[in-house]
Amino acid sequence: MKKVNSFLVSVICICFSSATAFAQLTSQQIDVLMESALTKFKVAGASIAVVKDGKIIHLKGYGVGSVETKKAVNENTNFQIASNSKAFTTAALSILEDEGKIKWTDKVRDYLPEFKMYNDYVTENFNIQDLLTHRSGLGLGVGDLMFFPDGSNFTIKDVLTSFQYFKPVSAFRTKFDYDNLLYIVAGEVIARVSGMSYEEFVQKRIITPLQMNNTFVGSRLIKDKSNFAVSHSSESGTIKTIDGFGDQMNAAAGGIFSNASDMAKWMIVRLNKGQYGEDPKTTLFSLKNHKEMWRIHTVQESDENSRYNFHFNGYGLGWQVSDEKGNLKVSHTGGLPGMLSIVTMYPDLNLGIVVLTNTENGGAGLFSAVSNTISDSYLGLDDFGWTDKLVEWMKEDRNTGDDVTKKVWEKVKLSKNVKIKNEDFIGVYADKWFGEIEVFEKNKQLWFKSYRSPKLNGPMAFYNANTFAVKWEYQAMNCDALAMFSLDENGKAQSIKMKGISPNIDFSFDFQDLDLIRVK
Repeated sequence: MKKVNSFLVSVICICFSSATAFAQLTSQQIDVLMESALTKFKVAGASIAVVKDGKIIHLKGYGVGSVETKKAVNENTNFQIASNSKAFTTAALSILEDEGKIKWTDKVRDYLPEFKMYNDYVTENFNIQDLLTHRSGLGLGVGDLMFFPDGSNFTIKDVLTSFQYFKPVSAFRTKFDYDNLLYIVAGEVIARVSGMSYEEFVQKRIITPLQMNNTFVGSRLIKDKSNFAVSHSSESGTIKTIDGFGDQMNAAAGGIFSNASDMAKWMIVRLNKGQYGEDPKTTLFSLKNHKEMWRIHTVQESDENSRYNFHFNGYGLGWQVSDEKGNLKVSHTGGLPGMLSIVTMYPDLNLGIVVLTNTENGGAGLFSAVSNTISDSYLGLDDFGWTDKLVEWMKEDRNTGDDVTKKVWEKVKLSKNVKIKNEDFIGVYADKWFGEIEVFEKNKQLWFKSYRSPKLNGPMAFYNANTFAVKWEYQAMNCDALAMFSLDENGKAQSIKMKGISPNIDFSFDFQDLDLIRVK
């Protein structure tokens, strides 16, 4: 989930600088900033760590882990860090590369013979770094419906063989399109090379040595959840708890639980080029691989910007790499239902900022406003008023999406008396990678249900022509969809294409990649 990051990139481009810089923020000023952001973005709770020159200079929790229990967030409150887990995956592969157990250019098929891409050339030439750099040629978030929403029964075997069924949208290694599934494949490479699960390897070789004592790779090792943040949403205007996101096939793409205190340790090690402990020879990974992870592998567009004076932008290995005011910036965002986070580091300034939040929608605005404001103060920039500006920009963006969604459901309401022959649409349909779904009748209304992803079920209401709007019973995220039927000469449905209703739908709901063909 990375849609908010893309939105922020677009709005940053309209910023203008001011002549007057403001001083580096004190802890007291960060407190005020965080408390204000919690209120304005309607976020239940958040925590933050700021590290500078190898030391923690601010570490604190704000708000509550749950609006129901009212338990306060502190520096040790655990959140799902989502895609910020990807940096642990690339660090794990770096360790294996340092030990000579893999090479970055090794072919994936050497370790996973069942791995198959969309053509023979790509299959045979796909290497380990290709798993990590979002340049596969496949589309944004392709195949994420295999684990979004959670609770599906897809396996790593399903993932390894799914890519052959997707249509590429660009030439291999030419264009950036964010991909979660290939990180899951990378996690399986780690498992097969190391002889232990991905979760065991990262816990043993990274988390334990760094004494990140309250960080867990996956949920199986968690025994006490009394200080865990709960997922929330403010979609309705009121902050409410929502269902959290369960375990994935492995934790390599987004399955780690951590807290501000432990993430501060992680940032200090990363800023120290992998060195940890008192002995300078004690390193998590080599300097060579430190540079490899923070080198651009996939170039992305870099917009002109008078405020930050950008020159380059791209993706490394588990990290976004860019520059601001002549300083290298290494960052990543993470998002799962109600769990949104950001890690931002400026190696030239020896500065790191992590913000963890527990509320859908507002969490991304909070982490952006807070991290931008703090980093701006170190970059010598003026106080841009990020909180108020982002509140307004996100409101406008949300309203645009809400208008589209509202019009769809208004049209559905106006069409409720249109006579439909349900039997023309009832049946079982199958997609080569997603498996079977069924359209059936319940209380004289059509319903959609996925056999392999049980949360994707709900009533279908006539929208227009051969198109129906599906209101999922799963509402933890905004993901309702349109189902468009193709009919034969007798009016009998033969296939279904789908797409999300809202333009603000998270890209992991890749309904557009489904090609459902009637089988019964």
